[in-house]
Order: sequence, then structure tokens, then C-alpha cells
Amino acid sequence: MLRETRSLWSAALLLAVLTSHGCAPGDRPDILALATAGTGGVYYVLGGSIAELWSRELPEQDFVAEVTGGSVENLSLLLAGDVQVAFSMGTNAHEVFNATGSFAGREPAQVLALAALYPNVLHLVTLEGTGVENLADLVGRRVSVGAPGSGTEVGARTLLEGNGIGYDDFQPQRLNFNETASALRDGNIDAGFLSAGPPTSAIMDLATARPIRLVPIGVAEVDNTSALDPTVSRDFFPPGTYPGQELEVETLSTPNLLVVRADMSDDLVYELTKALFDVQAELVSVHPAARHTSGDYTLEISPIPLHPGSVRYFVEAGYEVPDRLISSR
Repeated sequence: MLRETRSLWSAALLLAVLTSHGCAPGDRPDILALATAGTGGVYYVLGGSIAELWSRELPEQDFVAEVTGGSVENLSLLLAGDVQVAFSMGTNAHEVFNATGSFAGREPAQVLALAALYPNVLHLVTLEGTGVENLADLVGRRVSVGAPGSGTEVGARTLLEGNGIGYDDFQPQRLNFNETASALRDGNIDAGFLSAGPPTSAIMDLATARPIRLVPIGVAEVDNTSALDPTVSRDFFPPGTYPGQELEVETLSTPNLLVVRADMSDDLVYELTKALFDVQAELVSVHPAARHTSGDYTLEISPIPLHPGSVRYFVEAGYEVPDRLISSR
């Protein structure tokens, strides 16, 4: 039975301890922090479990899961050495590796992938009766685009810009998952973006209180978005993903990754990667999105190269690692 996820104050205490002991980002501290996201999403749920399981599988280490604003903030914390492992959307990992977008002006190739976990599916959610039937219907509306520093906002902005809609065309609100669900429930916004592995608890809770509708994102809209973000592809919500959803709904996704600094020791990354896949079946019991977590998924979908420690694991496990995922670090 997994213990409860450690809280933010514990992570803050951890960071103070690491700072006081002068640990550099590439060192191997006894305690490591894993940056997740807000409590209403899958990063938080899986991140707490991964930290717990890593602590069990690697008894010489201890791990804490840190609550954050999401993918962009996670990568900033990782670059600063304030956390040692981070969840990231493929979009943002691609940006930080190439020093573009949110990370323009930074030194490239400072972050490498440990593994790809599952698709991060873009949800555009509204309530029945709002009249929001497609992307164009957001014009003039009150729309949550995700929390500041979140991958949701990056994904929402890219989708909108790729399809000719700017923030000036509607009333943007920067709300996290739980805030978005509450604002929809209370009628304070007309629609909201959430980027997560379905089903996500914030939307499940909302759907028990109000009849929701997933707004479809069509093929042309996905193609327009992928012209700006090469990590996105078509995806679908199968029928019954959320209460009251009887039909398949088309959308887009980008992979979710666990990422580390390029200067983390090869041995530590190898151990983390091996332990992650050793406990994969347990993670599926925590959240069904983890059913995607596999070597095949990582090697097929990762948009950035793997850390040499991860490459070592995959080679030993019998996989052929493609050249595009071999780092020149």
C-alpha cells in the first residue's frame, strides 16, 4: 500500500537542506525532489506514487513529490537545480532542449529524457447549454487557458494561434485544474482547457455535479497546430471516458515525459529508469494512463534524446535505441 504523497512543505524543507549542504545539480543527494503539478491532475497522482516507489526500490535514496504550477515551471526548477527530476509535456521538453519558445535564449540540450510515460491529452471542456460547440465558439467567451507556468497554457495558446485565435479574441483566465472545474461549475467561465492523461480527477468531479461536454478538435485544427508544435498528434477520448460522454471525441495530444538534467550521473539515471519500469504494473493501479508506460512507447514517441543512463537501461533490456534518441552530451 503506497503511503500518501509528501506535501509541498516537505519539498520546501528538502530544498533548504540541499541548499545548505551545497549540492550541485549533478551531485547525488540522498533526497531527490520530483516536480509534478497541481493536485487536480495526473502528474500529481502519478508523481507521488513514483516518488514513493522509487524510495522503496532504491533504499539508499529518498524522494519527495513537489506540487508546482506545471510543466514550464518544472523545467525552470530543473534548470536551476531546485529539483532533480521533473514531469514535462513533450511540447515543453522540445522547447527547453532546443532553447525555443518558453526557453528561448537558454543554453540548449541541458535537459534529457528519462522515459516517456503516457499521452498528455488536451481537454477543452464546457457545460451543456453554453453554446460552445467548436474552437471558433470561444471568440468573445470567458475561457480558462491553464495556470501560469503550466503546459496546459502552452498547449492552449499553440492550438489557438495555429487556428487564428489570439488572446485578444476572448477573455482569458489563467486557472489551474481545480480552479477551472470550479469556475465551470459555478458559471464563471464558459470553457476551459486542461492538458492531462484522461480521466483526470478535476473533470470527473465536475461531471458528477454538472453535465459536461468535451469540445472536439478536428483534423484540420490538429494539423494547423502541429505546424507550430511537431510533438502533437491526433488523439481521441474513447466513449465513456467521462460520465455522460457517449461518443468518441477527437482531440490532440503530446507525450508526457520524465526528464532530468544532462549532468545527472549516468548510474543514478540508470537506476531510476530501471526502477520505474520494474514498478510499471503498480503505477497502472494508481492511474490507468500508466498503461502506456513502456520501452516501446518511449523509443517511439520521445521528442528529445534520452539521458545516457536511460539508454544503458534500454540497451540492457534488449531494445534498439534509435540514433535520434542518442545524446551527444
